[in-house]
Amino acid sequence: MSRVLRIGSETLDASAFAPAARWLRDGGIVVFPTDTFYGLAVDPTSDDAVAALFSLKGRDPRMATPLVAASIEQVRACGAALNAAAERLAAAFWPGPLSIVVDAPASIAAGVHAGTSSVAVRVPDHAIARLLAHAVGHWITATSANVSGAPPAQTVSALGGIADDSRVFVIDAGATPGGAPSTIVDARGTAPQRIRDGAVPWNRVLESLQE
Repeated sequence: MSRVLRIGSETLDASAFAPAARWLRDGGIVVFPTDTFYGLAVDPTSDDAVAALFSLKGRDPRMATPLVAASIEQVRACGAALNAAAERLAAAFWPGPLSIVVDAPASIAAGVHAGTSSVAVRVPDHAIARLLAHAVGHWITATSANVSGAPPAQTVSALGGIADDSRVFVIDAGATPGGAPSTIVDARGTAPQRIRDGAVPWNRVLESLQE
């Protein structure tokens, strides 16, 4: 089986990503495009797959890994509880570059949330990212496709040795938009907390909760 799936401008549906979905279900790692940079997907419920992801990136195990999903309905189906504030943020910014912190369901591997019992999830504004999650049937990891400390990859040619690793399947869809990473907000308390600045300005986050 080839480890590269090249996607052009043709109309797509989830069936196009069946090979990548099988790779993920078998514990592999998939490089896929998002609305910012290329990301690395694994099954977040698999301890072994998550360990392989951290090994590939050389990622500090104390760092949590974000997730992406096909839709808000998939986020709910995976066991994430969204309070009223989180629902408003999702309605305002999904699909898009805003990640919302939720309590990690028991099904999530501990390595994903680094022992914090919280995960950041978003629905990306990129059809391929959403279709991949849909094909898999649940949310997937979306950490940047690079060795930790290196610049994130905007093209497959920038992946370096990651693309050559036998554990990796690559979805090549050309250049991604790049830009700022997603803004991360924790809205579980009495007031929203800014966890990371990013593509969505903080004032827009606050305004969306006051409308």
